[in-house]
Amino acid sequence: MVDKRKPLFMISIVSEMLQVHPQTLRLYEREGLISPSRGKRARLYSQEDIERIGLILRLTRELGVNRAGVDIILRMRDRIEMLEHEMDDMMQHLDRHLKREFERRLKRFFEEE
Repeated sequence: MVDKRKPLFMISIVSEMLQVHPQTLRLYEREGLISPSRGKRARLYSQEDIERIGLILRLTRELGVNRAGVDIILRMRDRIEMLEHEMDDMMQHLDRHLKREFERRLKRFFEEE
């Protein structure tokens, strides 16, 4: 689903911004490296998509990583981000639990006096 609150860019704009041929962007999409949204038949790229493409270009152009290597790096990066979100959720849950437990024990302590 397209988030109408965030700016989206058409393939021609993105290719110009990143100085890459539109066919390269289509290739990245076919290979599963990027997943732009779709409007009425047009690919729409979010800021996150553009940052991901920038990373792909840096990996391939500057570091000489082939597309198979890029795929592995992106999957690992996505997995790390997912784990970080899960860890944040767990820490928030633990924090709420500890606060409730602390308040419960504190209340019980003062009631016993």
